[in-house]
Amino acid sequence: MIWSIAWRNVWRNKLRSFIILCAVAIGLFGTLFIIALDKGMVVQREEAAINTEISHIQIHNPLFLQDNSIKYDIPDATAKVKDIEKVEGVKAVTARLVVTAMASTATTGTGVTIIGINPDMEKKVTKLHEDVIEGSYFDKESRTPQIVVGEKLATKLGARLGSKIVLTLTNTQGVLTYALFRVGGIYKTSNTMYNEANAFVRTSDLAPLLGFNTENATEIAVLLDNTGETDRITDLLKNEFKDLSVQSWKTIQPMLVTLSAIMDEFSYLMMIIILIAMAFGIINTMLMAILERVREIGMLMAVGMNRRRVAIMITLETVFLSVTGAVIGMAVSYVTIRLTGTHGLNFAAVAQGFEAYGNSALIYPMLNRLDYIVLFVLVIMTALISSVYPVHKALRFKPAEAIRTDT
Repeated sequence: MIWSIAWRNVWRNKLRSFIILCAVAIGLFGTLFIIALDKGMVVQREEAAINTEISHIQIHNPLFLQDNSIKYDIPDATAKVKDIEKVEGVKAVTARLVVTAMASTATTGTGVTIIGINPDMEKKVTKLHEDVIEGSYFDKESRTPQIVVGEKLATKLGARLGSKIVLTLTNTQGVLTYALFRVGGIYKTSNTMYNEANAFVRTSDLAPLLGFNTENATEIAVLLDNTGETDRITDLLKNEFKDLSVQSWKTIQPMLVTLSAIMDEFSYLMMIIILIAMAFGIINTMLMAILERVREIGMLMAVGMNRRRVAIMITLETVFLSVTGAVIGMAVSYVTIRLTGTHGLNFAAVAQGFEAYGNSALIYPMLNRLDYIVLFVLVIMTALISSVYPVHKALRFKPAEAIRTDT
């Protein structure tokens, strides 16, 4: 009975209730969509870093991390790769030969990181081959060794597909050596800085120039089946290779972890702000509704409705008003996020700005079910808290005096 009365009371002033419902719905929709957009951006950046740039785990000689000298290599890397492949949860493993060099063309030169790879193994660990926009990813053979460069680096060097690039490197004896490569492919990832700093060649082409043992490597990259297993498998590999440095993507790029934490805090802050604003709106609406019904509330008390039932009735009105607006806002945001999460939002107009920070201009908003559940619970709690003052105001009415009022 009391539930039915409370629901009818919500709609006694349809215009006022409609306005507050719209305010709650629009506020929650905007909050959820912004949170989904931010979360989608962070997740995409993490996935891009893992699948294209660093993988889940990297293994190095500890001294290599200090000066990137190829003399600090990983001995018997080929055997270690085979051992790591047997670990449960590991999807793929590849060994790399990483060296710094000077890349020069007929017009200019610049410092660059040269990564020697086994193309077939690298395809299993990273998705860089999917980002090739011109030429191919070592799919064609040629007499001149091929090099795959980033679009930004190609522009900087004034190179294009088929251009010759001279690499100046230091071999294992500390002697400068020169090698001619031809651009066989140009790639473009969402990270402009990565595109400008890294170029790829076959290890089989690079190692002989440096006098490097092809059974060794300077880096081993590990891709996992599940990102959630990163810490467990990192600890396992640390115990297995105690003389090597085993780092997870969280250690290699701590900024990604920090960014994710900041976005989580930002999400909760936005929720709190919108809920506080919602609380003031609901309190104001309920106070107006109560002051318009002073005589009615007094009559209900006079005919036997105790104060507890009056308090329940007003509390239910507040909850109904809040929850109805919340459900509408969440429903609209769920549909919108699902649609944009499937097709993406294209920020092509500011693509350069996004890519400068390693983000794609095509963002796919995303939100977990837990986020909806948490927000719904917070809305109910906010409604209950918002009802305290209106209830207190109503319970102060004295039946005899309230009946004689004009409202």
